[in-house]
Amino acid sequence: MATQLSRKEKAVEIAKILDNLYPETPIPLDHQDTYTLLIAVLLSAQCTDERVNKITPLLFEEADTPQEMVNLGMERIKEIIRPCGLSPQKSKAIFELSKILIEKYDGKVPDSFEALEALPGVGHKTASVVMSQGFGVPAFPVDTHIHRLAYRWGLSTGKNVVQTEKDLKRLFPEQDWNKIHLQIIFYGREHCPARGHKVDECSICSQYMRKSLIPKK
Repeated sequence: MATQLSRKEKAVEIAKILDNLYPETPIPLDHQDTYTLLIAVLLSAQCTDERVNKITPLLFEEADTPQEMVNLGMERIKEIIRPCGLSPQKSKAIFELSKILIEKYDGKVPDSFEALEALPGVGHKTASVVMSQGFGVPAFPVDTHIHRLAYRWGLSTGKNVVQTEKDLKRLFPEQDWNKIHLQIIFYGREHCPARGHKVDECSICSQYMRKSLIPKK
């Protein structure tokens, strides 16, 4: 079932399948600018994009700038974002990073990994999403879903998202990183779920799935 190709060859073939299915790659999280994108990505931790997109309009109706968010206050932020989960931590991070943006960056979101990752509640994956989707800088945000698919497809043996990100960056051209990571997310949701996955109906797994994961007949 699984074709014997090198990782690089496999990546080229998988990219063709993804390009065919997803020639356009809209950003899954609704936002108006880099600040609202940053907040939406922060809220998406351990929460679905669908739920975040239901909550952010309520939040941004009351505050969609750092100053308005600080004026709104941590308790009100927590109340609005509660359905996204982890609301105590997330509301504190949103409030504190908004203060820092005002004090240190004139209310603007900085356009460097170092500055973004220094903000409360912003890890490497969140920074990568903002850099790629907000500023158009080549990045390859790897969440648990991309990590799972990269292993399933034999593109990485990384034990964590850090190693998987390095592997994927080596396999795909830098100019395609921003597009590919979104295509993988879309494909995983629609065709390659963690559970109830039908290998024979999956265009990628039916050809390129890691041998050890192929279900025995």
